[in-house]
Amino acid sequence: MSVQDFTVYDMIARGAALHGAAPAIIQGGYTLSFGEFKARVDALAGGLGALGIGKGDRIAILAQNDAAYLALYGACARQGILAYPINWRLTGEEVARLLERAAPKMMVADASTLPVVASWPESKRQVPHWYQLGSTAGAGFTPFDSLFASSKDIASAEVSPADPFAAISTAAVDVVPRGAVLTHDNVIMANLTAMAAMGISAADRYLLALPLFHITALGLSLAHLHAGGACVLVPRFDAEEAVRLIDRHGITHVSDFPPVLLSLLDAAAKRGSRLESLRHVSGLDAPQTIARLHAETGAQFWTGFGQSETSGFVSLQRVSERPGAAGRPVPLSQVAIVDDYDRTVPTGTAGEIVVRGPLVFQGYFDQPDVTAYTFRNGWHHTGDVGRFDADGFLHYVKRKPEKELIKPGGENVYPAEVETVIMQMDEVRGVCVYGIPDARWGEAIKAVVEAPRSRYSAEQVTEFVGSRIARFKRPHVVVFTEALPRAAEDSAVDREAVKAQWGDAR
Repeated sequence: MSVQDFTVYDMIARGAALHGAAPAIIQGGYTLSFGEFKARVDALAGGLGALGIGKGDRIAILAQNDAAYLALYGACARQGILAYPINWRLTGEEVARLLERAAPKMMVADASTLPVVASWPESKRQVPHWYQLGSTAGAGFTPFDSLFASSKDIASAEVSPADPFAAISTAAVDVVPRGAVLTHDNVIMANLTAMAAMGISAADRYLLALPLFHITALGLSLAHLHAGGACVLVPRFDAEEAVRLIDRHGITHVSDFPPVLLSLLDAAAKRGSRLESLRHVSGLDAPQTIARLHAETGAQFWTGFGQSETSGFVSLQRVSERPGAAGRPVPLSQVAIVDDYDRTVPTGTAGEIVVRGPLVFQGYFDQPDVTAYTFRNGWHHTGDVGRFDADGFLHYVKRKPEKELIKPGGENVYPAEVETVIMQMDEVRGVCVYGIPDARWGEAIKAVVEAPRSRYSAEQVTEFVGSRIARFKRPHVVVFTEALPRAAEDSAVDREAVKAQWGDAR
């Protein structure tokens, strides 16, 4: 261990020393101070050590937000264990594929996800330890709280800032979501970036309502804790509850993906609340929703460009600085726009957004070839297209065709995954899936299906997809055609021609 080292656990220890009795995590009527949070992390680390789980091992987590979830991140950081959070909206089959890739020593579920994995302790014996959050557990699972009670006093592992901290799953471009491995350095640098850009301090309180398997929720939770602020945690977002919590606890910061902000403003109007304490809303949303935030509250909307692979935002701005832009690059990132040969393009010209610097992730878990290709020529290739204006503001344009992505409500959906499922339906000869604008969700999924018109209804296609993969991947709009336009050279569906013919109408 070097005298220059500073890890996520060091951040937790620093918080306990500086802010000891101040609230760190608030969940319902339960409050953990910074000192108590560190004590919980230490006890949990001892419980994991007693099971023989240590540096280099993985723990998979399939659960909604909970104070114990954050403590588990902290214990993993202390002992050099890789936290592998999983989207609780996935189907059992999708979770099983992720579990196979992660090969964890422990799987942690909660009451909400137990039905998905209830039989797995018996059928998936390659995972030695099965735990359920709380003081009780289903058959085959052990109560997570017992890890605190059975804790042994063990030494912290020798953890370097360059060691892995968490693998954040991205969209299923290869059927199985890739795990973007973030290091301790990545997280600490992202914390400092958010703290400096938005002025986050010990006076701030963050509404932890987006799921902890997302980089947004995890990153901003840790940034606020790093600054000495508190996280007000709920299992999942509910607009009316969020308004009550903002007013009760003086929450200053909320993260947003459609329709979070719209529903929050509607609930506030219904309750007659002006959300007086709210200062920051960060994320992505429609211009009219952002304008409403500025008109009805004293908060500012922050937006930018980033990915799980970049530990969050690598460009950031208040929307009011340059409407339509994604901000200038933050101090710890170098961002460039390149052509297909990785040559920098002139200002104003669109090209792929590439990034380098200490915010860029370590690589994709157990996928060295994919990592090497993504990092070619010394840059992280994001797969997104953008351009710089003359003042150095980044403008997002679209995804590259080979990495086309749809983001309904902040989730990532690859068209190819949905297309593969629809092609399993009898008499379907072809399909093209793409994103269309949606006032509530930001983007919606549209499918143009080549099949006999009388064979299926739109509802049947939607439900078939929802029965095979996560329901947020279901098409919102389905239309049928006797023949999709195809490229003459290889008979592949001509995606641009489909979009031109069927457009973005619902």
